[in-house]
Amino acid sequence: MKIIPAPATMAFCTIVLLRPAAVAAQTDTVLNEVTVTGTREAEALATTAATVDTVSAEEIDETHPGHPSEIMNRIPGVYINVTGGEGHMTSIRQPITTKPVYLYLEDGIPVRSTGFFNHNALYEINMPQAGGIEVLKGPGTALYGSDAIGAVINVLTRPAPLEPEADINLEAGEHGWRRALLSAGNTWDSDGLRADVNVTQTDGWRDDTAYDRYTGTLRWDRYLDSGATVKSVLTYSDIDQQTAGSSRLSRDDYENNPTTNYTPISYRKVQALRFSVDYQQESENGLLSITPYVRSNSMELLPNWSLSYDPAIWDTSNTSAGMLLKYRYDLPAYGARIIVGTDLDYSPGQREEHSLNVTRVGSIYTDYTINEKIYDYDVTYRAVSPYLHGETSVSERLRLTAGLRYDNMKYDYDNKMTDLATGSHRRPGDTNVTFDHLSPKLGATWQFTQALNGFVSYRHAFRVPSEGQLFRQGSSDNTVKLDPIKVDSFETGVRGRFHKTRYEISVYYMTKDDDIVTFRRDDGSRETQNAGKTLHRGVEIGMKTPLASNLSLVASYSYAKHTFESWSPRAGVSYDNNEMSAAPREIANVRLDYRPAVLKGGRVSLEWERLGSYWEDDANTHKYGGHDLLNLRADYQATRKLNVYARVTNLADETYATLASYNTFRGEELAPGMERTFNAGLTYAIR
Repeated sequence: MKIIPAPATMAFCTIVLLRPAAVAAQTDTVLNEVTVTGTREAEALATTAATVDTVSAEEIDETHPGHPSEIMNRIPGVYINVTGGEGHMTSIRQPITTKPVYLYLEDGIPVRSTGFFNHNALYEINMPQAGGIEVLKGPGTALYGSDAIGAVINVLTRPAPLEPEADINLEAGEHGWRRALLSAGNTWDSDGLRADVNVTQTDGWRDDTAYDRYTGTLRWDRYLDSGATVKSVLTYSDIDQQTAGSSRLSRDDYENNPTTNYTPISYRKVQALRFSVDYQQESENGLLSITPYVRSNSMELLPNWSLSYDPAIWDTSNTSAGMLLKYRYDLPAYGARIIVGTDLDYSPGQREEHSLNVTRVGSIYTDYTINEKIYDYDVTYRAVSPYLHGETSVSERLRLTAGLRYDNMKYDYDNKMTDLATGSHRRPGDTNVTFDHLSPKLGATWQFTQALNGFVSYRHAFRVPSEGQLFRQGSSDNTVKLDPIKVDSFETGVRGRFHKTRYEISVYYMTKDDDIVTFRRDDGSRETQNAGKTLHRGVEIGMKTPLASNLSLVASYSYAKHTFESWSPRAGVSYDNNEMSAAPREIANVRLDYRPAVLKGGRVSLEWERLGSYWEDDANTHKYGGHDLLNLRADYQATRKLNVYARVTNLADETYATLASYNTFRGEELAPGMERTFNAGLTYAIR
């Protein structure tokens, strides 16, 4: 199976390069913020032909997010819901989805292998102790391959402190919420060390939705006599949760009994280990980066969403050995910059599943017994991905970028059971599946004034099917012949300053071909197939302005439309021109930050979140009306070392859904969002 689309490939042959003097002129402006995600090293945002939003370590510290959504949803065009514990679904230039259309990174390294995607990847990262977050929206640069469609989300670890320091953060709240965050570090001569520990537990606000998390991060920064740097990062997470937080309810229970849980027997147990060593040697005109890494992921899952039609226990695991190789070379005489590199990934894994006999009392699943084994296979994912990225400033105002990436990916699948071509748990025979793909990227930035910068870009991206989509066949006719998802994205935007107001506006137009979808046949069975063509377009706006010396306003807003351009799931049914389900048109977040002197450096923050209406089904017959939420946060610097804080989420105690859906078999179903909830904590810093 070889797919090699090449739109705009010929344009790449004109790769042009960068004049440092022009870059210096551009970065010496109000737009001098730097990001590291696009090229895996520091780069001025003003000369980046993409929308990249950042969240600083200071903002994470002040927000004390109990869930990734509490910090991520402040970014224009980003909506992350809550599915229980720290589980989530994501919407960035895509509908709210669990599909593998986002690339999650920690310090530039994929959290999971492409073949073993987990839409809950952010709960495998230590978000509340992160050193920053960057979101490159839309397809990634040439340095990123499969998955980088809706966005690249890069969570940064914190470096070792230069002086001895330690922080103790203790927090408690309603519904049995308790969390301890411990951090300590120091630098001795050429070696720096930081250790972070995150222990989080909650009983859950709905019945049987407890969550336990144990996470540790250890980072060692070493500076060699040669001038090279070595960063070693070890992270481990152990997560045990009752997954029914995402269990949707009937309209009546949603409105009158929102704590009800139809699936108390469901659960998810996750272990994730990552270790990487990042070696960087900079010379006068170049930078060599070598980053080997290993990963180990395992998950035992009793999924709540399939209890009504396919109850089963999944046991999946995979290990990975990989390397990121990159060399950047500058040619000062010609003002040139070229980045060449290769990403390598070797990830063997396995899947074993058993069907269940479940006991149901009314609408609630109360018990189960383990039945026969339905899947048992080994699968190894291999990828070799060379890329080339070039930049130039052809004048003091205009900068051009171009890139090309080639991905060669292969699955080796070994079925350890008998092949099966009928029924609801079909099993393909042993096979190999190979994908080849070219991804061109083009962009340009223009500096209108010292306070205004604009960009345009074209980026092609793709996503190969995961091992579960290919080899967990279910009742589908054939899944090993699924094609990759392919995306073409066009984007333009401006960012700058007007008086003291900083702003950014982006407009995008994205087409997606061969989306992988699963739908119900008339007989109730399910079919997975490539689904024609979809169109995604929208505008995103971000703004920050001081209203007074101690009062500021931060706002983000996006308006998008996601439609089927061509999809007929079965004969006589066409969804052409329909809006996709779970695709809100509006996402907004507005925050007032007040820092009165009486709080001694603390603040009071009032936040308004809005999620617009969306269709609950692809046929566009039922609609969720959207919701508006208020959150209140405050902190007080009691002493130089002690900070106390509190937050109230859903201040007005609104009834709202984290996700709503409709189908002809079960009708309308809504997952209730958390009621008004109070949390408080303190941080003691030793410096």
